[in-house]
Amino acid sequence: MKSPRSAFARALEWWPAAVMMLGTLLSFLDRQVLGALSPTILKETHLTATDYSNVVAAFSYAYMVSTLIWGPVLDRIGLRIGMAISIAMWAVASASHSLVSTFLGFAAARAALGIGEGSMFPGGFRTAMDSLPPEKQSRGVALAYSGSSLGSLLAPLIIIPVALRFGWRLAFLVTPAAALAWLAIWLITVKPSRFAHQRRAERLHFPNLFELRFWRLVVSYGLGSFPVGAVTYLAPLYLSRAFGVSQKDLGYVLWIPPFGLELGYFFWGWIVDRFAAGNPRPLRLLLIMSTVALASAAVSISHGAAAAIALLSITLFASGGLVVVTLRAGAMTYGSGQRAMTAGIASSSFSASVAILLPLCGRLFDAHLYDRAFLMVGLAPLVGTLIWWMLPVPRRD
Repeated sequence: MKSPRSAFARALEWWPAAVMMLGTLLSFLDRQVLGALSPTILKETHLTATDYSNVVAAFSYAYMVSTLIWGPVLDRIGLRIGMAISIAMWAVASASHSLVSTFLGFAAARAALGIGEGSMFPGGFRTAMDSLPPEKQSRGVALAYSGSSLGSLLAPLIIIPVALRFGWRLAFLVTPAAALAWLAIWLITVKPSRFAHQRRAERLHFPNLFELRFWRLVVSYGLGSFPVGAVTYLAPLYLSRAFGVSQKDLGYVLWIPPFGLELGYFFWGWIVDRFAAGNPRPLRLLLIMSTVALASAAVSISHGAAAAIALLSITLFASGGLVVVTLRAGAMTYGSGQRAMTAGIASSSFSASVAILLPLCGRLFDAHLYDRAFLMVGLAPLVGTLIWWMLPVPRRD
């Protein structure tokens, strides 16, 4: 029989990943403020859905580049210092949203936010992989990344009431204050001794765009995770335009699709740890999840907001699994000293897919072609899986 102390020690293994979960929660809570308040902000600032999509694209392009930089930087200088620098940067960028009113102002603030937040997923992935044994790493990644869905879930419940009472500008000041509190917890409680499986890079390693393993990860993760960004930014506009859901009522329902994403992270993380922890080519799993993600293609023909929300939730449930599986499979082709860089490539590919495809969805929304927009969202993971399958398998590190 194992002692209570050993059980407590095993529980503490999860603490670094749990702290990173809180960090990604704040990060996504912060970036969802714009999406949750988009009906009000667009009305007051007279921005169009295309303008709004391009503002989101500005964040995505900046985030796409910054994650490719933050990953190697965190591998080289370590997590504690690197995360402290990035948190300070994105807190300032987030607060700057409260001072702007034009398209260029929002685009600049959003780009600065993308630069600051580029460390969160590389840091979360590296934290889980370095602090947990191999048989727990997929669930650790799911825990660290689950803050993204929790942040999206909590954003409308927290931000919308604040905006309704104090105005949307003040809502952009909530998360920077919380980020400073998180930074204190990170520096005080997550000591270097907790990273038993850490192997710091001896120099900066940047991704090689001519390697096949790079493009397999970009395609599988980028298209597999695209529904996460698309549903987050498009659901408020669709529900308000197609079904007349008010800004106040959006606060009661926008948490539901991210909850599906949250369930997907943990369910598929458990599946991978149990059945496919050492499989660099889990084709069957990817095909199953990509097929489930097609649920969003039926959103535009659903009768009522409840059915639309249910279909979007199913799509995000599948996307949560695609995030965990494609990232874990991609990491098998890179060394342990390049774990943050691997997650940086994945996060960058997500931003690239959002930056390229979301403006197309925005134009379809302006033309009221919702069926085509949601078909694009549903097909993206399946297309990514098929391209990934057709590419030759790179060597395993």
